[in-house]
Amino acid sequence: MDKQVPFRLNVPLNALRAFEAAARHLSIKEAALELGVTPSAVSHQLRGLEDALGLTLMRRVGPALELTEAGARLAPDLSEGFSRIIEAVGGLRQDRNTGPLRLSMLPTFAAHWFSPRLTRYPFERNGFDLLISTTQEAVDLSAGVADAAVRHGQGQWDGLQADLLFEETVSLFGAPPLAKDDPDEMRAQISGMTLFLSQYRKENYARWNATLPGGPIRPAAVMMVDSAGLALRAAMDGAGVALAGVEIAAFDVGAGRLTQLFPHWAHTGGGYFLVYPEALARDRRVRNLSRWMVEASAGERTLAQRQLEPGAD
Repeated sequence: MDKQVPFRLNVPLNALRAFEAAARHLSIKEAALELGVTPSAVSHQLRGLEDALGLTLMRRVGPALELTEAGARLAPDLSEGFSRIIEAVGGLRQDRNTGPLRLSMLPTFAAHWFSPRLTRYPFERNGFDLLISTTQEAVDLSAGVADAAVRHGQGQWDGLQADLLFEETVSLFGAPPLAKDDPDEMRAQISGMTLFLSQYRKENYARWNATLPGGPIRPAAVMMVDSAGLALRAAMDGAGVALAGVEIAAFDVGAGRLTQLFPHWAHTGGGYFLVYPEALARDRRVRNLSRWMVEASAGERTLAQRQLEPGAD
């Protein structure tokens, strides 16, 4: 099969645009006003286009302009083509301005923090529509894969504005009624259990365990999983215990599905952020979502800040 050669436009696009406007108005001056350039610039573009084509497209008859046969043949197709381009670009802008905000987030954050709070989300209000997707990958916002994303880190991503939702602390969780008042008894129980640990939480666990008052725990086995969400699910099902973000697990603790096994936290040095391209900083939908998420996370952020106070674990 012969390889197709891409079509290449061998005349300047700006010259075609100048001719289309001049042909529609039959006026160099009106075309210049529409395009925001000088009449001499339009005339220059027209001369360049005619030279490139080897044809005369317009001629002056007294004070008026008229199209030649070649110009009359070219003008309608150009008008249709530019109209379709304007319509296509306008449609994208309309979707960007009024369509749902495409929001990407980590699966654990979506399931354990965002979803439980959606009962308070104002879906009925204009400018709050969302199209939510989840992935472990950091999607390329600059390429338009999504409009905004929730990311975990230290708040620095090139070309993106980052609004802090909450700083993060981690602790150990299990299913009720596992928690006991006696830390030694708790350690004894954990010694016969499996710890479910996200592959991204190895350093967090090492720090938490090394600073645990009374000495580190020694679970019977450690099962590595691909997310803290899966670890929490296993803990809720009674399969073992899990290390996870205190703020992420807060809703499940409040609902009685999880319990924090020790009154001990470790700081990860990072947090969760709503990030978006700087070009969208004034987008109403982004501002609405950011304001809502920051307000919804105020309690989590207060907890994290309290743990950072001098003398805290």
